[in-house]
Amino acid sequence: MAAREDVLALEAEVARREEELSFLKQRLAAALLTEQEPQPEQLDAVSPLPLKAALSRDEILRYSRQLILPELGVHGQLRLATASVLVVGCGGLGCPLAQYLAAAGVGRLGLLDYDVVEMSNLPRQVLHGEALAGQAKAFSAAASLRRLNSAVECVPYAQALTPATALDLVRRYDLVADCSDNMPTRYLVNDACVLAGRPLVSASALRFEGQIIVYHYDGGPCYRCVFPQPPAAETVTNCADGGVLGVVTGVLGCLQALEVLKIAAGLGPSYSGRMLLFDALRGHFRCIQLRSRRPDCAVCGERPTVTELQDYEAFCGSSANDKCRSLQLLSSEERVSVTDYKRLLDSGAPHLLLDVRPQVEVDICRLPHAVHIPLKHLERGDAESLKLLGEAIREEKRGTEEGPELSIYVICKLGNDSQKAVKILQSLAAAHELGSFTVRDVVGGLMAWAAKIDGTFPQY
Repeated sequence: MAAREDVLALEAEVARREEELSFLKQRLAAALLTEQEPQPEQLDAVSPLPLKAALSRDEILRYSRQLILPELGVHGQLRLATASVLVVGCGGLGCPLAQYLAAAGVGRLGLLDYDVVEMSNLPRQVLHGEALAGQAKAFSAAASLRRLNSAVECVPYAQALTPATALDLVRRYDLVADCSDNMPTRYLVNDACVLAGRPLVSASALRFEGQIIVYHYDGGPCYRCVFPQPPAAETVTNCADGGVLGVVTGVLGCLQALEVLKIAAGLGPSYSGRMLLFDALRGHFRCIQLRSRRPDCAVCGERPTVTELQDYEAFCGSSANDKCRSLQLLSSEERVSVTDYKRLLDSGAPHLLLDVRPQVEVDICRLPHAVHIPLKHLERGDAESLKLLGEAIREEKRGTEEGPELSIYVICKLGNDSQKAVKILQSLAAAHELGSFTVRDVVGGLMAWAAKIDGTFPQY
């Protein structure tokens, strides 16, 4: 019996070591990949793809199922082979999009993304893997696509898209797919496509919903025709704030790929001048007609005022980098750092910490001494929530000597919703007889707390 247990223990140890060795080999391959890739500033302008007169025997076999479609045929496949597509963003939309474009035999894919692979990307960004955590998404995506179809030329750009580079980059490609996650990049990509004369296939996804439109194609409207002015920065929610189900980005990314393939093969898109809306929870699609191209559009109109690329972060009032999407709604006197708040907490000074995240986020993690009232409850003046807040204020004041006003500190995930809550509390104080207090928000929120104060606190 003892010998049998030894054998089982050794077998388990061998399996563990083999798994560890496999993981180390993957990491080595990823490191070699990054070391061998040229850096963005060393990339030369890409040359036009050569025309193809016929398909090889291997190509006929590989693409046989789509070749026998009368609408596509050999002619359409040859057009795909000489088409080039710039994919802006190798994330939840860009990964399935690029995967299907490469699988279908598109000749060249430009893959642009400034970011690196993180574990929180993996539920939706299906070209990346655990072993490539920390590697540039552009290089990771290129490597995955080359394994899928070695005949497709993949050109990675591990850099941000800027007004200084966008127009030159867009001109190198026949079509552009916007898979970005922020307003400044959407306006930048649109304007570059209009100035360069390129069609733009754009999609977005958030929570359980998504939409797709083809802009600036065959006389159709551009992005600015539909959205002449950006929304207020504080009203815009991205995936980091609002969340998204990975399969929803997969559905929208596949629809983007379909529109790109139809344009590249000469079939024409379905959503030029129309917007397709997808609701995953209710399980339905809905298509709405958009207004036609605006004669007074700032970029594609009869007398355009945008004739060169601009400062789009200033235009939108927000950052193009979703990792530093920080609103500035309060003065510096109305905000405290997590370090200063930790110092106050350790001192034992009386105060109230108000957590304004949604309940679903509080279920993930919370600071035990915080009072939870969701921002939405404050925004609509929910009576029960205001009663809870009043009781918490009175409880904190009870037993303390008369002196300075009670200090309320507001915290959320990233430090954006907490600023909105401070504004609301400042206006509610007198109207609802909540007593006298000062209110500040905690800069960077709980993710700053996790990064700078408590390394064991969950990040999400």
